[in-house]
Order: sequence, then structure tokens, then C-alpha cells
Amino acid sequence: MKSLRTWYWICTGLFAAFMTFSAVPDILKSPEAMQYVAHLGYPAYFVPYIGWAKLLGSVALVVPGFPKLREWAYAGLFFDLISALYSIIVVDGFDLGLLMMIPIMGIGFTSYILNHKLRIGN
Repeated sequence: MKSLRTWYWICTGLFAAFMTFSAVPDILKSPEAMQYVAHLGYPAYFVPYIGWAKLLGSVALVVPGFPKLREWAYAGLFFDLISALYSIIVVDGFDLGLLMMIPIMGIGFTSYILNHKLRIGN
């Protein structure tokens, strides 16, 4: 069980860190983030909104004691990643660089599965 908990926190920490690092430029309305989101066809007001949502979701993953909130956070963060991937493919087409999303989503999915295993005690 200790090993499972260790792997859970490693995966959760990595996933939350990635989502936090991707949220900061959005929250700060960096020119690169604003330009890229505009290129994808989204309005400027969407950038800080999605940034704050990613940051709050990341915090919800690492704060203990709120299992329902954590479930919603996982769902929201995965919706964000899937929507971003879809938007990029529709606008720019498939690029091999998008394969980098596989390990990121894999780490998030592993965190989610381990969270459930720890909650039910297996």
C-alpha cells in the first residue's frame, strides 16, 4: 500500500505541476498564450478563464480530503487536454509533437486510477 501511495503522489504531483505550468501563462495573459489561443479561434477572455480553471483543478488534486472535488478536477483537466488536442488537430492538423500529450495524459490517468485504488483500499 505504501508503494501505491508513493506512485500516486508522484503521478499526481507531475500531472498537477504540468497543468499548473500550463496555466500560468494563461493567467498572466502572456502574448504567446493570447496569440496561440486566438490562432485556434477562441476569444481573448477565454485565456485567463481556462488558466484559472487549470490552476484551481491542479490545487484540487493535491489538497487532501475532498474526494468529490478531486473527481471534478480530474474530469475538468482531462476535458481541457482533450479539447486542446482536438482544437489543435482541427486548426493545424496532426503533428508528431502532439504525441507528447500521450505521456502527460497517461500520467494523469495513472493518477486517477491510483486515487481510486487508494480510496477503496486495494
